[in-house]
Amino acid sequence: MTSFSGRLVVPMLSLWLGSTHLALAQSDALAPVRGQVTDAASSAPLPGAVVRWLGSADGVTTTDAAGTFSLVRPARATNQLIINSLSYLPDTITLSDNAYVRVALRRNTELGEVKVEGRTQSYSALTPTNTQVITSRDLTKSACCNLAESFETNASVEVSTTDAVSGAKQIQLLGLDGAYSLMTVDNLPALRGLSTPYRLGYLSGTWIDGIDIIKGMGSVVSGYESISGQVNVRLKEPEKSERLLFNAYANDLGKFDLNLNVSAQPSEKLSTALLLHTDHLGNRVDRNKDGFLDLPLATQYNLFNKWKYKSGKGIVSELGLGALRETRQGGQMGFRENNPGTYYGTTLTTDRYTGYSKTSYTWPGRPYQSIGLMLTGTSHAFDSRYGLRTYDGTQRTGLGTLMFQSIIGTTAHTYRLGVSYLHDDYREVLRQGFTYVNETPAQQYAREHRNRFERVPGAFAEYTYQNARNLTLVGGLRVDRHNLYGWVLTPRLNAKYDVTPSTILRGAAGRGFRVANPIAENAGMLVSSRTFVIDQNLRPERAWNVGGSFTQYFTLAGRQATFVTDYYYTWFQNQVVADSYTDPSQLILTNLAPGGRSFSRSFQAEVQVEPVKGLQAKAAYKYLDVRTDYSGVLLPRPLTVPHRAFVNLGYASAFDKWRGDFTVQWYGQRPLAPHPGAHHGGLAESDLPLAPRFALLNAQLTRAFKRFELYAGVENLTNYRQPNPIAGAAQPFGPNFDAAMVWGPTYGRLTYAGLRFKIE
Repeated sequence: MTSFSGRLVVPMLSLWLGSTHLALAQSDALAPVRGQVTDAASSAPLPGAVVRWLGSADGVTTTDAAGTFSLVRPARATNQLIINSLSYLPDTITLSDNAYVRVALRRNTELGEVKVEGRTQSYSALTPTNTQVITSRDLTKSACCNLAESFETNASVEVSTTDAVSGAKQIQLLGLDGAYSLMTVDNLPALRGLSTPYRLGYLSGTWIDGIDIIKGMGSVVSGYESISGQVNVRLKEPEKSERLLFNAYANDLGKFDLNLNVSAQPSEKLSTALLLHTDHLGNRVDRNKDGFLDLPLATQYNLFNKWKYKSGKGIVSELGLGALRETRQGGQMGFRENNPGTYYGTTLTTDRYTGYSKTSYTWPGRPYQSIGLMLTGTSHAFDSRYGLRTYDGTQRTGLGTLMFQSIIGTTAHTYRLGVSYLHDDYREVLRQGFTYVNETPAQQYAREHRNRFERVPGAFAEYTYQNARNLTLVGGLRVDRHNLYGWVLTPRLNAKYDVTPSTILRGAAGRGFRVANPIAENAGMLVSSRTFVIDQNLRPERAWNVGGSFTQYFTLAGRQATFVTDYYYTWFQNQVVADSYTDPSQLILTNLAPGGRSFSRSFQAEVQVEPVKGLQAKAAYKYLDVRTDYSGVLLPRPLTVPHRAFVNLGYASAFDKWRGDFTVQWYGQRPLAPHPGAHHGGLAESDLPLAPRFALLNAQLTRAFKRFELYAGVENLTNYRQPNPIAGAAQPFGPNFDAAMVWGPTYGRLTYAGLRFKIE
């Protein structure tokens, strides 16, 4: 039974699926049997356990991350199930009238060391939300030094570079900036607010056990900020992680990464994992000869420590502590931090500390009923310089959530109730290196300082209905009282209907609310001569998202394949618009005009097949239509690609001794904002400059041995580069300077190699 035990907060709704049990009469012979497989000693769920019908070759499935399964009854099947899991004694059970079964497997203490790695479905068949899973195996298909590189073999999430100097990156989901996607770590809100520009570099790829990408509306339990979806990063669990993992990486730009994961179990009930990471780039590289570093010099030290306690009597507690120190320096080749002014440069120093605790209690004999407390805190501070500008900020965040879950009558009706409290203290200072004529010191202080203190108590309720056959409905509502903006109402609904066991329809609708951080979310524009003009009375953003997906599982050449297509429409009732069209010399940050429109339409189709044994292939096409009113004219959002295609091929030989991966990403034309100082004829869409079409090719080869792996790869195989990514590079302090319109690679081909050493 998955409730708060084992993992207090799990990917949205999979917790509900694990706790939603419904009796099914045996007389309905074709209805699927559902259940959960657990460890007999700890009651922890067992993912990957094989469940099959006795005497039938057709009815076979495996349990998901919550240990739950759904198995269709083949014609003339017996009423007995066989359950197997690695390192456990198999069990055979006879079904009674209750079609929901709970099986506790005992460990086989006589087994020697055996290693089996399976391939799981990328798109979950169980969750009501449209969820795509990036597994730890997927993360080895590319360098994956950090979170930014974890999406390179995924079509749903796009990662783009914000400018050609600072090295900051951001994600896009449903065509909207990453700020509109709720990012969580172990299902706790994290990496939000002022950390947005560089947050994708704050999690090492070797720390990640998996990533869940949820499109559309998620759970109200996670808060009100999600608009386009949720990206949940699952860090490695202390009791399941390898005892030791060492990873070393180096590329031809001179950057290296070192990672060390160590886990231990001091006792039967206590486990811990220490995750260490450092990276360094000290080589000054200017391949395109524009006088600017292709990548900033950077050094990062990063650590995270997790502890987990399981009493065996219903109490589970988890504690995590992290610390990060990062320095960056970019700009012209001759720039030195101790001699600013002569050359253009950017500098950044970041100190970040995080901590969380999760404690839960599950009632004995009532695995569907539990209560839990989640606490998390973050301190994020940075000092940065962009030419003559300085941008400094601090964020202190605390979040507490108390949640209770149980059933109404039967396990067909489950619910979650909770209260939360959010504390956000933001302090930002942006000095642009000039003063206005007749501006008083008080007016200058108000223009340069942006301080905001948010206190938000809230309450939420979520109800799940699941019949035993094919329908799941999840409705949620939360009410929050914002100290600055009053009452916030957040309704959300998710539905899943299994037309057949292999044909699934999903729908989602809901509302999101967020308070923008306009400077941090447009930090790439600081690397230009544009003047930031910020409305002093910005209102919060509110948006609706409606959409759904169609999933079809089928067989091709006797092997499992998947086809998924989805469509989502997001429209803003109010948005903070970053307008670089109206006046190219300025970035005007203001709310959407009354009656103005801002929306995103997203369509994606993807197919995943295994044409021959060992060869995994997937291809996808994505169409985005993202538009906003700029000075009364509806125009496409700058740098958003309307058409994108994606192909990934992955081959693994017998016993995974050799693995090869090849990825092609094709990008269509995209609109650009005019450079500062450029002639701008008006706001007609036909007058906007367009970036050309291009394709990127990446490849990697891995050779596995008993305890270690060697890998080497090439990114941007054809050495494609964006010509002149920095406008006005010869005069970076002049009015025409712009490094923010980056749409392609700036440093060309990149080769790398690495080593992974592992002790299970």
